[in-house]
Amino acid sequence: MTRVAEILPAGSWNEADAADIFAADYEGRHRRRMMLTLRSGAKVLLELEHARLLHDGDGLRLEDGRIIRVEAMAEDLMEVTAHDPLHLLRLAWHLGNRHLPAAIGGQHILVRHDHVIADMVRGLGGHVHNVRAAFDPESGAYAGRGAGHAHGDEHHHHSHD
Repeated sequence: MTRVAEILPAGSWNEADAADIFAADYEGRHRRRMMLTLRSGAKVLLELEHARLLHDGDGLRLEDGRIIRVEAMAEDLMEVTAHDPLHLLRLAWHLGNRHLPAAIGGQHILVRHDHVIADMVRGLGGHVHNVRAAFDPESGAYAGRGAGHAHGDEHHHHSHD
């Protein structure tokens, strides 16, 4: 079984060198260990120490040197928009306070579909539009490339109100 030997961050390798493609939605790209089925039908084993999100454009260098391009597939999302930049910033704070994966654009925020979150956004004066797009959310301040978010032995408390 061919294994993934290294993850190459998007932009750090020449995509023209891709030998094949692994395409998946957000859930299918957030893994620790999984048999990946490539567009060609071939299978390769991903086995990481910790779960992580494979981003659109990442390269998976295989043991034999070939590189597989990661492609984020389109999925049903909510596009959150606001009246002005300050309002969008406030909406982003509320979404982040709920620890939701979010892809942040200049004029909008993409989040996975959730009717409770849609109601919250509307209640805060924001707008929600259903869209179909690739979802490649922010990794988070503690994620790093390949690093995990750990709290150690300390206790971490904060309010979600």
